[in-house]
Amino acid sequence: MKDLKVVFMGTPEFAKEVLDELIKNTQVILVVSQPDKLVGRKKQMQMSPVKLKALENNIEVFQPIKIKDDYQKIIDANPDIIITCAYGQIIPSALLNIPPLGCINVHASLLPKLRGGAPIHKALIDGYKKTGVTIMYMDEKMDSGDIISTAEYEIKDTDNVGILHDILSKMGAKLLMETLPSIINKTNKRIKQNEAEVTYAYNIKREEEHIDFNKTCKEIYNQIRGLNPWPVANFILDDKEVKALECTYKLKSGTTAGKIEEITKDSIGIGSNDGIIYLTKIKPFGKKIMDVKDYLNGINNSTLLGKMVK
Repeated sequence: MKDLKVVFMGTPEFAKEVLDELIKNTQVILVVSQPDKLVGRKKQMQMSPVKLKALENNIEVFQPIKIKDDYQKIIDANPDIIITCAYGQIIPSALLNIPPLGCINVHASLLPKLRGGAPIHKALIDGYKKTGVTIMYMDEKMDSGDIISTAEYEIKDTDNVGILHDILSKMGAKLLMETLPSIINKTNKRIKQNEAEVTYAYNIKREEEHIDFNKTCKEIYNQIRGLNPWPVANFILDDKEVKALECTYKLKSGTTAGKIEEITKDSIGIGSNDGIIYLTKIKPFGKKIMDVKDYLNGINNSTLLGKMVK
């Protein structure tokens, strides 16, 4: 595969693992990534992880603002194949038939489940028992092309977005390397997606980060781990936002949703629809992330008991 000319399109940390394997095993002639952006309070310009990986390996990087209007450079590169992974923009149809071996996408779900930009988050938030990665041909719609290969992963109760992200990133890179020879030889499968089984995983909105304690313990637990370590679930205590990163829970009748029902030495227990959510790691407003036991050491615990959060 070393003579395979690849244009790779990707942006975040998830895609970097895939690019790394492609650099080792193929000829990556161009990397396409989202434009650099301002981040943090100081608004410092930051390059994407994929761009940094490309520059480390002396590979040219192309960063169009809108790929649908600016893609001639990709055509001029004359690749054998275009491979995308979490690029962040819809690839224009004009590119789909340019490479002889087509346009391939690495997606972090078992398609047709969880099409969209946040499949790892939503697999946890929506309580999926399993997820995985899919290698697929691209078409004009979002994540709807023919499936070439898949790899499954059984989700553990202890998984959060950070853990699942790293697992699926490595799985995706490995599966792509295993699948590429059949794509090159044109012996690969092409399985149509079942439209009746489609679910979506659109990018997380700000309002989806807020915890509704009227939900069940399991739903809240899944939300908290499904947003940890980014963008992180939150609730309001004393008119200030508190971020919740880790918790356990206990099913119990007679609790009041949103009421601080218990204080233990290392947790704050908040009532839900069917029990108590015990927060064990939080980020209080204006402070760093900390274990709840450390937070409780710095305050008068008795002032919390019975308070309502929202």
